[in-house]
Amino acid sequence: MELRQLAVVVAVAEEGGFTAAAQRLRTVQSTVSTVVRALERDLGTPLFHRTTHRVVLTPAGEAFVPAARAALEAAERARAAVTAVDGEVRIGVCPGLLADLHRVLARLRQTHPGLAVEIRQLRPGSLESTVDLVLTWADDGLAGSDGLVTTLLPAEELVLATAPGGVRSAPADLSALSLADFPPGWAIREAVDRAFPRRRVSLEVDDLAVAAGLVRAGLAACVLPASVAARFGELTVRRFERTVPWQLAAVHRAEAGPAVAAVLAQLG
Repeated sequence: MELRQLAVVVAVAEEGGFTAAAQRLRTVQSTVSTVVRALERDLGTPLFHRTTHRVVLTPAGEAFVPAARAALEAAERARAAVTAVDGEVRIGVCPGLLADLHRVLARLRQTHPGLAVEIRQLRPGSLESTVDLVLTWADDGLAGSDGLVTTLLPAEELVLATAPGGVRSAPADLSALSLADFPPGWAIREAVDRAFPRRRVSLEVDDLAVAAGLVRAGLAACVLPASVAARFGELTVRRFERTVPWQLAAVHRAEAGPAVAAVLAQLG
């Protein structure tokens, strides 16, 4: 199985036909048909139902195409990791999302000094035309949108940050605690709202360092991603008995290009 075969199958699926896929790939229809038939023989199952007027995926094709897209994206990221990329990439980031974004950008600049990077702040659930890639919380609704590709980043968990000292376990019910939280529109706020809908927000701030200062002073506790809480080593990090996942994702359009692949290579 070759990457070229995967690219052809994905093109046919996305364009809805062999002729349109050939136009997209700048080849002829007979070549596309030959490649698809060869791959189907190799797999031992048809990937498409062919009729006079349209081409649709078989159940095997429905399972195959997402995996093919992921393989093509992984190959592009591998190529981007070792090949310098020029141009420009615009990244949308939801507020408070990545504690170590500066490290990602530093590695990106070191690997691709000719790549200009713009960072724009976006609300969760939006992929504006002004950006090429959105770094967001995986459950914000973008992941299932048509025409978008989602790459999950390394998973972690939400923890409860409290003043120094005390036990290392967090209560399952936070309703009795005074909590510092972030404004609606922050990815952390969206995730915590879902996980703990009955909590009481006593203090609302729009800065991670301010939230940590309130916690340090004993004025509130704060639910944070583990990587964010780790930035403030003087706080006590309390884990929930039942893990509360914090899954980030990079979301972009299918035809993203090498600049987006370069960013994904640094994030993965």
